[in-house]
Amino acid sequence: MTRKRKIKDGIAKFFTYLASSFSLIVLVAIFAFVFVKGKDTLSIDMLRNDYWSQNYLVEWSEAPQGKFEKPESLGDDVYFSHKFGIGFKDVISHEKQRLIVVDYIDAKSPFNESVNASKGPNYGEKLTISVGDQVEKLEGTNETGTPMFGGAIFSDKSESLAMKLDFMDHVDSLYFKTPGGGIWGSLLATLMLIGLSLLFALPLGIFAAVYLNEIAVPNKMNKLIERCIEMLAGVPSIIFGLMGIAVLYPITAMLGIDGLSILLGSMTMAIILLPVIIRSVQESLIVVPTGYRMSSLSLGATQTQTIFKIILPSALPGILSAVLLAVSRVIGESAALIYTMGTFINDAPQIGKGATTLAVHIWAVMSAEQPNFELASAISLIILAIVLILNISVKLFTKRLSKKLGA
Repeated sequence: MTRKRKIKDGIAKFFTYLASSFSLIVLVAIFAFVFVKGKDTLSIDMLRNDYWSQNYLVEWSEAPQGKFEKPESLGDDVYFSHKFGIGFKDVISHEKQRLIVVDYIDAKSPFNESVNASKGPNYGEKLTISVGDQVEKLEGTNETGTPMFGGAIFSDKSESLAMKLDFMDHVDSLYFKTPGGGIWGSLLATLMLIGLSLLFALPLGIFAAVYLNEIAVPNKMNKLIERCIEMLAGVPSIIFGLMGIAVLYPITAMLGIDGLSILLGSMTMAIILLPVIIRSVQESLIVVPTGYRMSSLSLGATQTQTIFKIILPSALPGILSAVLLAVSRVIGESAALIYTMGTFINDAPQIGKGATTLAVHIWAVMSAEQPNFELASAISLIILAIVLILNISVKLFTKRLSKKLGA
């Protein structure tokens, strides 16, 4: 009997270790893939830049050439125009396109004296190219007055463009683009969505959990309510997105918001989060010792005082865990937000306008004609980093709070 039991225990342990090892390997493989694909794209510039590039056309009334020396601090990969004091560098974009990027501009370079040549209210005002901008088309003339052209659209590289500049006697116009491919707008929209969603969902979820666990009398109606909450937790989020369009959109329209918006997305996410928050807070209330309730009531406190001064403070670590789960759900949600916030990447998100969260941004770049694995992986790393920071912060705060309550 002992030998037979040992064999069964050994088989059970084997499958336990096998399943655990397999899960660990899968998680490590996913993280390794995302890290390898996204590490080169991930940068501070990606975080702070807009996704859409801005196009500008500038010109010069006079662009006198000079004699400039290449700074020793510039690397060998930077090609310098000694006549006009500007340095270029070849860069591969997120979309695998070769770009000519400005890496250096001398303080006395004529490239600091250009004016806006695009028709509009800012026509004729000073507008100059900056470090990091992309050179698309450069027009000028040589000593004999022959027109010369250069830039990325002429299949130039940094070296050939710098050489053409040194052969020019005068620069006439320049068409350039600002850096693009950033995620600042989506990052800001994600933070706005988290704040609004928690603002709507947390009070409702906490008070609903308090009612069901502390006030409600066990009966068929209250049991039905709990079953409905459990059922809502299993409903696919895309159905909530359709509900948001059908039910909540008229509410935002009454507020003067025309079309999809962050507000509509946050209201939809609040409904998605309610079952998660209610169940998590309920679990945290259940583990509060019954003796706390009895002691408070026996000292003359009312039920309301007991709930808000004894039970909720004791359940605060669990409530923080509920908040963490809610935030993680908001960050990772995409299906419902596609219907309620849209898929257009907005670099300047507003509550009453459509935008993309980080997760929807991934969907947008991966559903394009040429999927951008590198940018999608870099955004995934940012999402993982945010969730990790939130986990560590909540754990540290909960640990300190538990020590304080224990004392």
